[in-house]
Amino acid sequence: MVDVLILIPARKAATRLPGKPLADIGGEPMILHVLRRAQAARIGPVAVATDSPDVAAIVDKAGGTAVMTRPDHASGSDRIFEALGTVDGQRRAEIVVNLQGDLPTIEPDAIRAALTPLADPAVDIATLAAEIRIAEERGNPNVVKVVGTPVGPSRLRALYFTRAMAPFGEGPLYHHIGLYAYRRTALERFVALPPSPLERREKLEQLRALEAGMRIDVALVDTVPLGVDTPEDLEKARAMLTGH
Repeated sequence: MVDVLILIPARKAATRLPGKPLADIGGEPMILHVLRRAQAARIGPVAVATDSPDVAAIVDKAGGTAVMTRPDHASGSDRIFEALGTVDGQRRAEIVVNLQGDLPTIEPDAIRAALTPLADPAVDIATLAAEIRIAEERGNPNVVKVVGTPVGPSRLRALYFTRAMAPFGEGPLYHHIGLYAYRRTALERFVALPPSPLERREKLEQLRALEAGMRIDVALVDTVPLGVDTPEDLEKARAMLTGH
């Protein structure tokens, strides 16, 4: 077993839902729901990478580990890379999991599943997807699709990520879930790359890796966790996690 580190980027100044990591769900801030699910995956130590002293204080008070990062990072990947240097200066972790801080319903089993493609040494980055079963999601540009070719049971090699309805023709479409497990060397390479043309066009960071020739494989899971981006999403999360 290689050493795995889970890092949860948590930026307080979200545009559509200000103060998002601190949003109350059942009497607890959302960031603590994500933290506990990451800990329950039992694959390695967990830390929250944040630009907010308020978020850091809540994580520390709950017995978790918080790392302060610069406020001007363009992406969660850049934020976790800064945090990695602080948390793991001795470079013990060979795999770094980037778990978004707005996925309070993610299952610990899904977090574990993200590691499975990395058993193949040819894979640089692993991520998750689930088959789309709601018709309206097929053409929804907010539902990112992964186009991939099967390389094993419940595993795809990613060929492309898109907001469009793809691929064309009969067959399943897959909803990409924004959790990434990087080999440490792959994360170091990724954050050093400039934004790529397709990344800018689709507004999808993972295309930068594909355009640079990096390999991303996808573990297929049964359900899509709720990403909380709006007040409406927050109400859904409260209903799912508290029953009302």
